[in-house]
This record gives sequence, structure tokens and C-alpha cells, in this order.
Amino acid sequence: MQDLARELADQLAGAYVALSPARNVARIVVNPPDSATPPQTIDLAGFPAPLSPTPADQLTAIHEDLQRRDFSVNALALPLTEGPPGPAAAWADRLIDPYGGRADLAQKRIRALHPEVFRHDPGRLLRAVRLAGQLQFRLEPETARQIRADAPLVERISPERIRDELLRILAADQARPQLEVLDRLDLLCRIIPELALTKGVSQPPAYHYWDVWQHLLHAVEHAERITRGHQHSAIYTLAPWTAATAAHFAPPTDGSPGRRALLKLAALLHDIAKPQTRSIDAEGRIRFLGHSELGATMTRERLTQLRLSSRSIALVSKMVELHLRPAQLRQGAAMPSRRAIYRYFRDAGDAALDTLYLALADYLAARGPELNAAAWANHAAMLTYVLQTGTGQFPNQPAAATRLLTGHDLMQHFNLPPGPQIGRLLSALAEAQAIGEITTQTEAQERAAALLAAARARSR
Repeated sequence: MQDLARELADQLAGAYVALSPARNVARIVVNPPDSATPPQTIDLAGFPAPLSPTPADQLTAIHEDLQRRDFSVNALALPLTEGPPGPAAAWADRLIDPYGGRADLAQKRIRALHPEVFRHDPGRLLRAVRLAGQLQFRLEPETARQIRADAPLVERISPERIRDELLRILAADQARPQLEVLDRLDLLCRIIPELALTKGVSQPPAYHYWDVWQHLLHAVEHAERITRGHQHSAIYTLAPWTAATAAHFAPPTDGSPGRRALLKLAALLHDIAKPQTRSIDAEGRIRFLGHSELGATMTRERLTQLRLSSRSIALVSKMVELHLRPAQLRQGAAMPSRRAIYRYFRDAGDAALDTLYLALADYLAARGPELNAAAWANHAAMLTYVLQTGTGQFPNQPAAATRLLTGHDLMQHFNLPPGPQIGRLLSALAEAQAIGEITTQTEAQERAAALLAAARARSR
């Protein structure tokens, strides 16, 4: 099987991966010419035992092996011992199809092979939904009923497998409908229990069309569409989109979740703490004070339990923590100041661009069908300005090696001891240098002197 996998990988110009040589399992990864299409994988596994030389016994053994599969569309076999079959019709004639897989393929239907499918392997509960969404098939009604009945078995699935299936659902298009299917089948809130509390939680009607639950689902939908290169309605053409952002959200080729999937995960979780922080003030206004910070903590805890990588956890939780920040950069009618934009990119770090797109999706999901076109155009223009300024207009943003003054310089020039004060001064000088307020060592020394004098005045 390993030799066959290598040969097939060469024929398809793909990469060969030995998944489990001991079990005779290999994988072929093929990168499509279109960079926007995720890599395709083909897994090959050898037959679990030597086949009998008797054709009838061989067929019986193959039928038994196929019966152990999950769904009828995955229970098809093709003999390779008779040579190349020629036209496609000849391939179909040779198919071994004891369980009606071809008919289900024609009907675009995912059907469980038998009632014990999900009890034998609870991971198939999520796989069924993911396959249906990936192939744009429908779940056969009895299979859907089985999934809902066996939904409690999801607790037996390893966190790693739940993570992988969930991220594959989020990585594909039409993620919102698939999340809704997971919810209808009683799976989603078993995977992320915090989501159950968001259902029916009302929000200020002046700013929100949906309750928190529906808002989160629509945020996923808008995050997906807004990072698809403006291939949808004119609403999305107002959002920023460049070759750099296209590359940023392009499907990865290394098997990692990818920025787009993690953005949609952040969209699903960004208001997860609203039920816990909801209050009504003296004027009768609904408030969610501190939901971003608490949401970031809850997100870190949940994603840690799902065994996401530390990098992915940090990225998603940072997006949740800062999802309100881009909209708050603007004060009044003027565009945000360069100082405010610098501080946003400094604080957001690696999550800065992603959080801007989360803010765009959040805005669209808040207004829903009542979106005001002029207000949306204004909001999109503001965040476009933030993106352009933050990613391309800080040529003086200093690395440690190009700072006008070092910590040693400050201590020597102003006779200061080492300590937190030095760090605060360096941060303030780096900001002033980045936005062009200071450009020479002399100006940096003058700014530091002014900052020290202001600090002494405050301490009196």
C-alpha cells in the first residue's frame, strides 16, 4: 500500500505522507491550482487481513469490511486486479456496492449503514454533519434521528477529534448552516456548552436586530463572506480587500486551521459572556459591561479543553477581548488619530488584522436586515483607513535596534535606576517615533525630559 501511495502521489503531483506504516495506512495531499481551494487528501489503507484465493470468499470478506464503515457513500469498493477499466462507465460497472452507496451519491444523501454506527464510533456524529456540508449533501431523515438520539455520546469523543471536526466545518463555506444543523441535532451546545446560555438573551434594539445566539451565528456568516474576496453582494465591496489580506486569509497548506477558520471561531465566541454580564441600568438600558474581557477568559478555557494550539488560543482569545476596540477608535466625525491606530496595532499584535475583520462582521450581524447603507459605508471606510494606516503608514515604527534611545541611554542621561519607569519611557518614545513626532536623538531626549517632569508633577 505504501508503494501504491507513493506512485499515486507522483501521478497526481501530490505529497506522500506515511500516516501509519505499521497499519499500512498512507495519505496523499494534493494542492489544487486555485490557491483559494483547500488541499485535497486521499487516504489509502491496506486490507486488514490476507484475502482468500477463492473469489466468493474474497467478495464476502470485502462486504464484511465495507459493513464496518460509517455511511453508505463510504462503503464502495473497486477491484484493481483486473487492470485499467478504461472509460468512467467501466469503473462504475466494476464497483462493489452492497449497501446502496451509488444511489445515495446520486441522491446527494448521507445515510448511516446501520443503527450502531454512532455507538461504535461517536466521532461519526460530527463527521456526518461535516461531510453533508462539505459535499452539499443532506442527512437522510433516519440518520438525522439516530444522530440526535445518540448525541449524548459526543462526550466520549476525544477533544482533539472534536476540535478537528469543528475547525473543518468552520474552514469550509456555509459554516452557519452547518452550525445550525449541529444545534438542531443537539451537538453544538454539548461541544461548547457556553453557547446554550446565549439563546433568547435580548440586546438593545437600537443596535441589535437579533438576540445574542442569532447574532453569533450571523457573525460567523458575515466573517465568512467578508473574507471571500468580495464575491457576494455589494455590501461586502465596501470592506477593505487587498492582495495582502487575501493571502492572510488564504487556506493553509500545512494542515493548520487557517486564519479564516479561526476568525469564524472568534465570531462564534465573541459575545459568549453576554449572558453572564447582562444588566439593566437606571435608565432602563441593557448593558454588557466587561463581556469582552470575561469572554476572552471563557474562550481560553474552552479552547484549551478542546486542545487547540497555544497560538490559536492566543489569537482567538485576543480577537474576543478586542472585538469592540476598532469601533471605539473613532471619536466624533474625524478619522481615528495615528496615535490611536498605533496603539491598537501595538496592543492587538498578531491579531490586529483579524480583529478588524471581526469588527466588520460584528457590525453587519448586529444590524441584520435593518442595516443602514450609509452608516455601514461610513463604518467600513473608517476601518479601511485604520487598516491602511496601521499596515502601511508607520515607516518609522522602531524595532529595538533602531530606537532613538535605549534603556541604557535613558539611565545614563537622566541618572535613572533600572526599573519599570525605564520601560514606560521606552514605550512612550517608541510611540512618538512611530507616528513621526520625534525623529532625532535630541528630540527623543527632550520628549523624555518632558515625560519625567510631568511624572514628577503628578507625584507631588
